[in-house]
This record gives sequence, C-alpha cells and structure tokens, in this order.
Amino acid sequence: MPAQRHRGLRPLAAGVVALSGVLALTSCGSDGSPESGGSSSASGKATASGSRTASPGGGVRCGKKATVKASGSTAQHNAMRSWAKSYQKACRGTRIDYEDSGSGAGQTDFLQGRTAFAGSDAALRPAQVASSKRACEDGGRAVHLPMLGGPIALGYNLPGVDRLVLDAGTLARIFDGRITKWNDSAIARLNPKADLPATVIKTVHRSGESGTTDNFTAYLRAAAPSAWPHAPGQRWPAEGGTAAGGSSELADEVKQTRGAIGYVELAYAIQRSLPTAVIDTGAAAPVEATVVNASKALAGARTEGSQGDLVLRLDHTTKAAGAYPIAMVTYEIVCDKGNKAATWSATKAFLTYTAGLEGQRDLSFQGYATLPAKIMEKVRAKLSGIS
Repeated sequence: MPAQRHRGLRPLAAGVVALSGVLALTSCGSDGSPESGGSSSASGKATASGSRTASPGGGVRCGKKATVKASGSTAQHNAMRSWAKSYQKACRGTRIDYEDSGSGAGQTDFLQGRTAFAGSDAALRPAQVASSKRACEDGGRAVHLPMLGGPIALGYNLPGVDRLVLDAGTLARIFDGRITKWNDSAIARLNPKADLPATVIKTVHRSGESGTTDNFTAYLRAAAPSAWPHAPGQRWPAEGGTAAGGSSELADEVKQTRGAIGYVELAYAIQRSLPTAVIDTGAAAPVEATVVNASKALAGARTEGSQGDLVLRLDHTTKAAGAYPIAMVTYEIVCDKGNKAATWSATKAFLTYTAGLEGQRDLSFQGYATLPAKIMEKVRAKLSGIS
C-alpha cells in the first residue's frame, strides 16, 4: 500500500460511517442512572442538587437529564458520534443532538441562542465574541475549548500516480488557478520518478463558511505568502474550481472526478480510499498526512486567547521532521458564564467527559489527533470554572 494511503493508521471504528445530517443518539432509560456494562460507566457521587458531574479521569458522571442541542463542524462528526453514544449509554435520559452543519452555521446558531454549544474548526472573530454577549447571560461571553485536532489531507484522483509530492507554493498556485495541468514543470520537479499525465487539474473547495477552508487558507498564507495572495477565511477566496457543500460531498466529488484535488479531513479520504499528497515542508523528507504526523505539528501549538480564552495558534511553517503542517483544531464554543440554565449541567458534564482521559483515549481510532496534554489540562480547568 503506498505511503500516502495512510500506512499505520488504524481503521475507523465499525459503525461510524454516516458523516452528514443530524446526530441524535438517545439512550432508552429515563431514570437517570447509568447503564451497566459497556466501555463507559458512571462513577462518583451525586451532588446536593441530585445531578452528577463529569470527571476527567475514569468513568462518566452525568449532569441533569436534558436534551443538549449543538451544531457546527463536520470535521468532528465521527468523534461526536462516538462521544455521544458512550455518554448517553452511561447517562440515561440525556440526549446529545448534534447537527454537523459546518463551522460557520454552528457559530451562527450559538450566537443566536439556538444551541448549547457550537463545534467549530475556526475561532470566532473579535466582533463575534463581542456579539456573543447577547447569547450569554450574566455578562458572559463566548470562549473556545480546543477538543481535538487532525490533518487536512489533499485527496486527489490521478490514476497511475500512487505517490504525489507537493509543497506550499505549488499548492497555492494550483488552487489559485495558475497551475492547470498535472504535468506542469513545478509538479514534475517535485516528482521526478512519477509519470505525470497532461490531465487538466480540477480543484474542489468547500462552499459556504467552513473551518476547514479557514485552516487550509491559513496554511497557504503562512507557508507560501508570495504565491497565495488571499487572506485566510472561512469562505473560499479564489476564483474557479468546483464547490462542494461539506466534507463528505467534497471527498465524493474528488473520488468521481479524474484529475481532481481537494482539501478534506483525513477520515473522509480514508473512507473513500483516496490517495493523499505528501507535503514537502523543507524537512529532510516529505511528510505524509497521518494522525501521528499531525500530532507532531500540533505539539507546537500555543494558546493566544485573551482573558483566559483557549484559542490556539498553529505553526504552519514547521520544518520539524515528520510534522505534517496542514493541521487544524476543532473547538467547542460555550459561554464563560451565563450558559443556558436548563441544559448547562448536562452540557458541562458531556464536555468534561470529551475533554477527559476517557473521551480523548480513542480519538486516533476515529482518525483524529490528540492535542498536547498541557492544553487539555487547561481545557478541563477552564470547564470546571464555567457556569
């Protein structure tokens, strides 16, 4: 199996296949007690209010029974599906209703008070944080809780080319429409042993507001500033190419289009058996898009949010050996205070579980990269103080 076909990555969990639509897994019981058996079990004592709180250690502890509505990032759908299933198995009567509508839609839903939290692969802009005060009570504002990471892969459809090396400058010119054929000299120089055809390059990008787009364009701007003239953003800035509504649709478009290339979360490329480009970062060897390699890049992330917010800055220009630079972080966005009283107990318990050791343990099995332990410690500490 060629290197770029994800050597060493464990297959996705059985049953985690659907990648679009509304995720709504509801446990059958209504008594609020944990269900016996399974990989997750409730632990800890009930609080004075009769609810249970989540622990970052072993086991799942439950908040008050509620239906928790959330929406946003398609990138985290597999993880959210797995987390919801385990949490609801332990916490009967609680429903995690997550719609993978895209980061931009998730941000809008949260800011307009329609959801308990938003999943987003891009941080809110300062103006959005300011407007979040309308959705957060008691003078609260939106804060970001980084929950997982992962590589953005460059899936391509080029029969006969099993290994494709690209660098930031070449990618920028491809997606900006200035390199139009696969046998262009810039691509040939990076792939001297490949039999590159004269096939027309057909780029595929996300339509609407997408956190994946935001992260991919941030990479291009940081790593190839002279070749990529556009500012990073959630909306695709360049002309030309084909637009796809979500990650699943983008991967399908690449799969069925000869000569296509598109940026998509690694799990979607794996599920469709799409080969993915290897990135020449300037390190001793080009780097494959794998969970392990993305984790090496994410290890250099640092917090830069104000007032204790946990927005992360990634180093897209890393030349560290084996560090895959096109990575992203998915945040869960909540209020620092003044969250919805009816659902916050369950929301807090669920997010503390996802940020805990048990929730984080099997992310690589879902095709995700775990964030550095020091960052997840900050997330758990932040959650513990939110009301």
